Amino acid sequence: MIRGIYDWTISLAERRHAIWALALVAFIESSVFPIPPDVLMIPMILARPSRAWAIAGVALMASVLGGLFGYFLGAALFESVGRPVLEFYGKTEAMDLFAQRFNAHGAWAVLVAGMTPFPFKVITITSGATGLSLPVFIVASIVARGLRFFIIAALLWKFGAPIRDFIERRLGLMFTLFVVILLGGFYLVKYL
Repeated sequence: MIRGIYDWTISLAERRHAIWALALVAFIESSVFPIPPDVLMIPMILARPSRAWAIAGVALMASVLGGLFGYFLGAALFESVGRPVLEFYGKTEAMDLFAQRFNAHGAWAVLVAGMTPFPFKVITITSGATGLSLPVFIVASIVARGLRFFIIAALLWKFGAPIRDFIERRLGLMFTLFVVILLGGFYLVKYL
């Protein structure tokens, strides 16, 4: 099933209104859809490198708006469905403790999920459910998704098709390593 969705998503890049399809995929990927917008961005940029920055900008705007929708889902559905379930099982305090811990480092969680292969939708919904500060969520989303989409656009614009395999197979790992090194550096500075 996922392979079919993946193939369908890639086929959208060949359509006349591909930019709108990209906006839709970036929006829904931030809240519910399993396929990242990169899958659509890559063939679009390779087909028209001169539009790389516009394509990345559309993906960024739609992804952040979709993230806000995911935030809303977490906030609205948690109160109507999640909290009553937790109350029934006597786990409301556990969720409150989790929310405090998450929100203490929520901006980092949004940055990590926004740049790495971790599903961004999980963090957008969790951010809403825990009540992460909306301005913090928005800024972290813009930074994380902007870095991800514009780095991909820059690599494709500069190197073209030869860099495609690296992006598809290894860029997620590179983003993950970057985040681990960055967080490790902050940890060392704080505790050494």
